[in-house]
Amino acid sequence: MSYYPHDSGYLTRRGGALVAIIALHLLVIWAFASGFANTGVRYVQTILQTTVIQTEKPKDLPPPPPPVDLKERPPVQVIAPDINISVPVDTPPPIAVVTTTPMPPPVIHTAPPAPGTAIAMTYSPNVNDYYPETSRRNAVEGRTVVKICTDAKGKLTGADVTTSSGDTLLDEAAVKVAKAGRYKAATQAGKPVESCINLPVKFELHGAGK
Repeated sequence: MSYYPHDSGYLTRRGGALVAIIALHLLVIWAFASGFANTGVRYVQTILQTTVIQTEKPKDLPPPPPPVDLKERPPVQVIAPDINISVPVDTPPPIAVVTTTPMPPPVIHTAPPAPGTAIAMTYSPNVNDYYPETSRRNAVEGRTVVKICTDAKGKLTGADVTTSSGDTLLDEAAVKVAKAGRYKAATQAGKPVESCINLPVKFELHGAGK
């Protein structure tokens, strides 16, 4: 069995600590009972908030920008960049020049027109038989041109004086001579056609005249 020496000072210290603890508990109980504890708690909270606020230093903020003068706008300089654009140019192909020689007009060989014939007089009356007696007594002579027309059958269709002899009786007698004659129709390309001719009738005192 071990033996420990007895320490009287140790017991005294323990007793004093025990008394202090009991006194502290009694003080706390009294504080809650009297409402001092609530006031103390609020006081402690105020002290803590003040301390926290004081310990938090404001952060360093950048200085505000200088005020902008709206009346004077700084000049804006725009520097255009140097741009070199190379556009390929397509060279058009050479144009071929074609020289055309005009062709001569074709030679059209036309057959010569078929020969035609004029009105032919198949029967010519005696002009003296139609000489007016009055003109004969007065020794009046003259030449009258009568235009005669026939159809395709040779029938007379018209007889008119185109050139007068100067004597009415001789002109009338010339028309009678033209109507008394017989005619053959004119032809064209071998076929009879309608046509007209000028028939001169001449009146003379000596001998028959036409």
